[in-house]
Amino acid sequence: MRIGIDLGGTKIEVIALSDQGEELFRHRVATPRDDYQQTLEAIATLVALAEEKTGQQGSVGIGIPGTLSPYTGKVKNANSTWLNGQPMDKDLSALLKREVRIANDANCLAVSEAIDGAAAGKSTVFAVIIGTGCGAGVALNGQAHIGGNGNAGEWGHNPLPWMDEDELRYRQEVTCYCGKAGCIETFISGTGFATDYHRLSGQQRKGAEIIDLLAQQDPLAELAMNRYELRLAKSLGQVINILDPDVIVLGGGMSNVERLYQTVPLLMKNWVFGGECETPVLRAQHGDSSGVRGAAWLWPL
Repeated sequence: MRIGIDLGGTKIEVIALSDQGEELFRHRVATPRDDYQQTLEAIATLVALAEEKTGQQGSVGIGIPGTLSPYTGKVKNANSTWLNGQPMDKDLSALLKREVRIANDANCLAVSEAIDGAAAGKSTVFAVIIGTGCGAGVALNGQAHIGGNGNAGEWGHNPLPWMDEDELRYRQEVTCYCGKAGCIETFISGTGFATDYHRLSGQQRKGAEIIDLLAQQDPLAELAMNRYELRLAKSLGQVINILDPDVIVLGGGMSNVERLYQTVPLLMKNWVFGGECETPVLRAQHGDSSGVRGAAWLWPL
């Protein structure tokens, strides 16, 4: 049995999978924000609960909103900042009395979809989370690719490519939480989409509300979506020029916008070197479950 943990900023979810990928148990609790020790204890409690309910002991993989530094062995780049600087895998391994594997949550998404999801059977998978924030992960032959600095897939913290004049002005208005200006995350996260609509309309609305306005043929919602689609296409076109993955998988709240799968692949051709691009852009088959399933699959068969 494999146990996966998805550690988010607001919730921690556990899943137990059989060797065939069948879901045996799932549960979630609120994240003890700003408290590292209580976060560890919450994870340990969820693992114990999964094993109690299934009557089996399992390997443990954990997806976190950051990564482990290959140099210090400590968490870095986590937007759940209380994790940063902590030797989380060592602390949890000691607490659970077994080896624990940790990977970035977007890498877990990539692994999940490469193993038995939308990208099953593909050797190079680029998986994107476009939700409150914006991240990505890489799976090679079904395993998370971390990179020498632990930063593989940190696509959201590169500058938006091929900026037009409006995007250059916007770049000066918003600083990413990483401290840099112009990050892809500030443009194509769900937060970035809502911010752009606010710039166009003067109205504060959530992403889901803007999508509802699209169905009502609201012209400013349509303009915001057109701009979003172009920015996403440019950003993914840059990925193809560098990595040229077999498939791109989208997860997170914005991945539920159905029209993206028709518009973005066509727009991408304009930004890919040579103009040839047939790279599939697919919605994550396991949806919100992909991250926690991928954490479980950090222990391959």
